[in-house]
Amino acid sequence: MSSNTPHRAITPCPGCEAPALSRRDFLNRAHMGFGAVAFAGLASQWATAATPQRPPHFAPRAKRVIFLFMDGGVSHVDSFDPKPALDKQHGQPAKWRPDALSQAVSANRKWLKSPWAFRQHGQSGLWVSDLFPNIARVADELCVVRSLVGETPLHGAQSLLLHTGRSAAAAPSIGSWISYGLGTENAQLPGYVVLNNDWIPNGGIQNFASSFLPATHQAAMVRAKGSPVDNIGAADPAAVQQAKLDFLRAQDGAFAQAQGGSQPIESAIANYETAARMQSLVPQLCDVTGESVETLEMYGLDRANDYDTLYALQCLRARRLIEAGVRFIEITCPNTHGNNSPWDQHGQLKLRHAENARITDQPIAALITDLKARGLLDDTLVMWAGEMGRTPHSSGDDGRDHHVSGYTIWMAGGGIRGGMTFGNTDEMGMSAVERPLDIHDIHATILHQLGVDHERLTFRFGGRDMRLTDVHGNVVKELLA
Repeated sequence: MSSNTPHRAITPCPGCEAPALSRRDFLNRAHMGFGAVAFAGLASQWATAATPQRPPHFAPRAKRVIFLFMDGGVSHVDSFDPKPALDKQHGQPAKWRPDALSQAVSANRKWLKSPWAFRQHGQSGLWVSDLFPNIARVADELCVVRSLVGETPLHGAQSLLLHTGRSAAAAPSIGSWISYGLGTENAQLPGYVVLNNDWIPNGGIQNFASSFLPATHQAAMVRAKGSPVDNIGAADPAAVQQAKLDFLRAQDGAFAQAQGGSQPIESAIANYETAARMQSLVPQLCDVTGESVETLEMYGLDRANDYDTLYALQCLRARRLIEAGVRFIEITCPNTHGNNSPWDQHGQLKLRHAENARITDQPIAALITDLKARGLLDDTLVMWAGEMGRTPHSSGDDGRDHHVSGYTIWMAGGGIRGGMTFGNTDEMGMSAVERPLDIHDIHATILHQLGVDHERLTFRFGGRDMRLTDVHGNVVKELLA
């Protein structure tokens, strides 16, 4: 019975006693019916707690996604978009030149060349800077998009745009949309997990929220330090906990039978048991001590720095969670120096970009290598992206500012073409001049690889059918293998 269904009063036969109150009647009568409203809400959540796997719209190339979020924005001209012209103009006034650039430059700024050399790697000859020597070794798996365009050079707005397709209004994260659209491959685990590195990126928790989608599709947070999930351990000895579960099962089973069968109550029973199974399964998946020494060393868990080992731990956990059936996983970067964002280097570019690369480069390359060796890369789409790029010019000599008129991301696996670049910025790295894309195109392409038509994945809210890509987005078929 929904909370909107009018309650029909029970009229006893003349001379008969009023029947004993059922739980439902008690909830309806207690506190003017607010008990029933609360129960209806809980029952609805229980009924959807373990979202079943749903069929895609068409045959998918990928089953799952790992999103490597480079919080703050990696400099495209220092990573995957080499600019020889920038080297030649280093130190010269960064003047606007209509013949080459499509964006004006503020006064008193100078062109700043990259402190890292670029080299070609793999059979494809993909250009990667010395900032990422390990990722360079998997160059033939990468599809580098050099022509992404954002909306506004603000971290919070751009981070929300990257995650939700909207830079201002509250909207569901891409992980929530995918969980809602496809369900979970493993009913004992959440469909959407964020492997957090002890800070919440700009844009806040809304980056990972389900917004107007059912709350069961928001991200489950797994921290790097200490206990991975709060309250995951059982508070009682196993025998006591089992006795409680048996009692709840008997009570709820009798209640459901008295109501002639009740799906919410049956779902509640299943939910208790699922939660109990998760108490053993989640710690087991997060515990990597059973991995081989070679695997631990490949990811970099033997490194001395805590930031290095914790990021490596989260990357290895991502592979384990993918194997177990989690649909969408995001890994954030640690904020090592109390900056606004880990990759936000307005100053100390060489020091801090090198530090962030040291933390992330080896584990990311190991993740791709490990997925491929286990036959998982073919149907796991990996995306590496920050919310923006960085200016090829500077007001100083060791820093870059926010830049959204042309920047770089890459994808690998999941039916994406490897060993290629797509699009281009101009000769100085200022603006996307060849095949510019926005994040809605990337979202549409990811959904397509999962077998989902981005125009058909909708949820009715506020009087209209909402979707991740809103009224935008096209599948970029040139990126597909």
